[in-house]
Amino acid sequence: MSIALLWIIIGVALILSELLLTSVIAVFLGIGAIVTGLLLHWGLIAETATQFAVFGVVSLALLIVARGQFKRWFMGYSTDEDDAKPNFQRDIGARVKVIRDFNHGAGRVVLNGVQWDAFSEDELKAGETAWVQANEGIQLTVSRDKP
Repeated sequence: MSIALLWIIIGVALILSELLLTSVIAVFLGIGAIVTGLLLHWGLIAETATQFAVFGVVSLALLIVARGQFKRWFMGYSTDEDDAKPNFQRDIGARVKVIRDFNHGAGRVVLNGVQWDAFSEDELKAGETAWVQANEGIQLTVSRDKP
């Protein structure tokens, strides 16, 4: 097996390993290894030191220039969530469905497919819609009116 083919195999293995990793770094090392293998195969580089230099420079340059874009491709991007808010505050204003009548201010609702214990000053009945006013961790405060 030639050294060029070894570089290319290592590059492909690194890129495939990115499927198991979430750091989005191995893909750049893999591209650097493939570029090094191709340059070696075409006879543009020969010495071992040059091979490692090309590998390092290409990998680092891609990492600096393109990591942000690659990370969005691999991990996805959502514009409808406010990252500045803690998770419990993101629920405020969400619409919920009442699944158990509210008696003495306590009842049960469904938010994002999950059942929650909830409190409300309104007399809500099963099947009605309510709005999250506050999230106290394991309990919601809801009302008929949207905040």
